[in-house]
Amino acid sequence: MPDDLPAPRSVPAVAASGAPGNGLFSLAVGVVVVAALSIAREVLIPITLAVLLSFLLAPLVGLLRRIKLPPVLAVLLAVLLGIAVLGALAGVIGLQVAGLTSDMPRYVATIEAKVRTVQDSTIGRLNALVDTVGQQMQPAPAAAPTPTGDGLPSTAKQPVPVSVQEPDTGPLDLVRRIAEPVLAPLESTLIIFIVAVFILLQKDDLRDRLIRLFGSGDLHRTTVALDDAGRRLSRYFLAQLAINAGFGVVITVGLAVIGVPSPILWGVLGALLRFVPYVGAFIAAALPIALAAAVDPNWSMAIWTAGLFVVCETLAGQVIEPMVYGHSTGLSPVAVVVAAIFWTWLWGPIGLILSTPLTLCLVILGRYVDRLEFLDVLLGDRPALTPVENFYQRMLADDPDEAQEQAELLLTQRSLTSYYDEVALKGLQLAVDDAQRGVLSDDKLERIKRSIRSLVQELDGYNDSEPADDEKMEAATRSSKAEKAVASSAPPTGEVTAGGGLTPAWRVATPILCLAGRGPLDEAASTILAQLLGKHGLGARVVPHEAASREGIASLDADGVALVCISYLEISGNPAHLRYLIGRLKKRFPVAAILVGLWPAEDQVLKDEKMRAVIGSDYYTTSLREAVETCMKAATSAPSSTNTIDRAA
Repeated sequence: MPDDLPAPRSVPAVAASGAPGNGLFSLAVGVVVVAALSIAREVLIPITLAVLLSFLLAPLVGLLRRIKLPPVLAVLLAVLLGIAVLGALAGVIGLQVAGLTSDMPRYVATIEAKVRTVQDSTIGRLNALVDTVGQQMQPAPAAAPTPTGDGLPSTAKQPVPVSVQEPDTGPLDLVRRIAEPVLAPLESTLIIFIVAVFILLQKDDLRDRLIRLFGSGDLHRTTVALDDAGRRLSRYFLAQLAINAGFGVVITVGLAVIGVPSPILWGVLGALLRFVPYVGAFIAAALPIALAAAVDPNWSMAIWTAGLFVVCETLAGQVIEPMVYGHSTGLSPVAVVVAAIFWTWLWGPIGLILSTPLTLCLVILGRYVDRLEFLDVLLGDRPALTPVENFYQRMLADDPDEAQEQAELLLTQRSLTSYYDEVALKGLQLAVDDAQRGVLSDDKLERIKRSIRSLVQELDGYNDSEPADDEKMEAATRSSKAEKAVASSAPPTGEVTAGGGLTPAWRVATPILCLAGRGPLDEAASTILAQLLGKHGLGARVVPHEAASREGIASLDADGVALVCISYLEISGNPAHLRYLIGRLKKRFPVAAILVGLWPAEDQVLKDEKMRAVIGSDYYTTSLREAVETCMKAATSAPSSTNTIDRAA
């Protein structure tokens, strides 16, 4: 469910001068919060349970309000229903425990007999062997001490008589001993329900106070965020409660059929303990399995009981939960385990049960509140890096295999052109930005180039076409939210063939010359463009920027070139070198058209019509898709100074 929450807003970078102070302040705040949670646990645990209970009862209150009941009456009826359910469960558990107590001696005797049998067949034989060896190696016994005149050994001491006298128990002491274990849970339960009543009655007022506290500067967005978060949390808790209740019912029926005593008790405990992530079901299974071993002289009942829990937990966790609220709770597996350890250490067993709901609340707050975004980063299940950042990070790590794995997953939902435009080129631009800042060494740039060439070669087997709808749906179940958020555009349509209306100048093997700009990774962009052109029937060859330099352009092969594509990942200011480069190319290729591609499209240089006129190119594109379509149109249309393609204007 929480998987479809909106992406968190970007957090402004903190100035370097203030970073140490902010870090120490945040650490101090964290220490104070943890200390307060530990010291005030007796107060905070009932309040936390009341808040979670209000999330569970909120849909019921809303239903009662829709049938025209007054707010106070709707809240009271919902809370009374909750009290009735808890009272019924407590009564059933008490009756079941009382039934177990009467048969406990027989169960203990059966367990002891099974333990003796196991010991005799395994450990008993080993102990006998050890005793035999020990007797053989034992030295001769020492002489007995000389008796004294009273017949006792001289080393013996007279025993000191000890008597224990308990004080007389009065009626008040007896009442206190009986009432204290009962009144303490009743007192906590009463506090929880009272607080829940006031939360439900003052829900709108509490929401307004949270808006004032966290987002008074943007009332609309904060209001929508809080309402949406509350609604999602209520749905999640209700879904989890329904699944766990169903789990408990199935366990109860199954144990009754198997013959395990007090099946209702184990079903209720199974439903409650299943709120504990990962280990709750195993804890719930341990007691009935042990009881089954105590009831049955054989082991068949224990085996059937274990099988019942394994089957039910597998179906609930792997089939029903994904269908009800998705494949995860919005928490990373590591965060679930760490949260369980943290809250158990902080609040004991009740913290273990509340660990997942509490951590989920923190993650949702992190997704909506800028100041708490670090909670979503640390505890959420969304990737910390976007696909573009992950692509660049894999290039930095010289790991094209993982980059290829990510590309293959993304290509199940989009075309090859869309992947190159939205992921690869944007990742390369991150590398170019780092190179301009001087943080990439020449050796690192060479490794990035090598990884890009390897990735492009591996993706050469993919067609530049949209995947089928069934493939997209299947891939969507394996994709993260960040991967689904990557923009997808339709690939260029059609394919140019020799008999498909090519103009005479294009009827050669490689009519397109892909020339790299002077940037460190522009040749990689030219390689990608050449591959896409080949997918649509247009042959292209790639040459480095040095081939068009003043010294090398005279030796550049001009035979059969109908179009020259110049690729830039970054260009800024007044690109005089580009104007001079185009002038040299026009002299070397007098009949060829010139296309300048600057990707991605955020740069404003080629959007300035005056700058275009000064540069003097025939075509300008800002995406690979647009460049391929331009080349296909140029290949099938007669050259004209008034060509309707994006030509010089």
